Amino acid sequence: MRDSRFRRIKALSLAAGLVGWSFLSPRLPNVWRVALQAGVGGLLVLVTGAPLGLRPPRLGAGLRSGSAAAAGAATAIAATTSMPVVRLSMFERELPTSVSGWLLLRIPVGTVWAEEAAFRAALATAGAGAFGKSGSRLLQAAAFGLSHIADARATGEPVVATVLVTGIGGWLFGWLADRSGSLVAPLLVHLAINEAGAVAALAVQRRSWNSSQVQGSAPLRPYTC
Repeated sequence: MRDSRFRRIKALSLAAGLVGWSFLSPRLPNVWRVALQAGVGGLLVLVTGAPLGLRPPRLGAGLRSGSAAAAGAATAIAATTSMPVVRLSMFERELPTSVSGWLLLRIPVGTVWAEEAAFRAALATAGAGAFGKSGSRLLQAAAFGLSHIADARATGEPVVATVLVTGIGGWLFGWLADRSGSLVAPLLVHLAINEAGAVAALAVQRRSWNSSQVQGSAPLRPYTC
């Protein structure tokens, strides 16, 4: 009984810590943020002994299911750029100064790996020992949604909608990880969603820049590569 209670406290404390970290990490200097976030994710995997499923046959299952879901997600994001409200949101989005660093380092390492390691691996493992598979998936999805409050406030996005959407996404990522037995599956889908969204925003703003140049007026928010 005492051991069960300890496992629940441990899982809930980890969830609360990850949400708290999401408010702290944006305050860190950019030069350290990616390394720290990736390092925290890796450290939590080691501490919790979370299985990553990086060996056959789980690796193959993760690659197959992850690739299929990633292709579908990227296609869906590309399709939404035809919607005026989506294009406007992408145009108004403030993009990082270093686009290459954003696409090649910050997204895959500082965001995707860090979040999947922390939520779908470490927290899911701690949660499974305390609440079972279903309870664990709900716990990590809820913590994942709440961890995006700071991002929503920083970008001016609606907080409640952001929490709900990312929470549902976290639940689906967790389902993919459980179904395939490999963290590779949610890693691929998460990466596809973030990279596709970033490339779409870049394309929309570049198109606006080129159009304004032709018309002889300056765009509202240029960016540099």
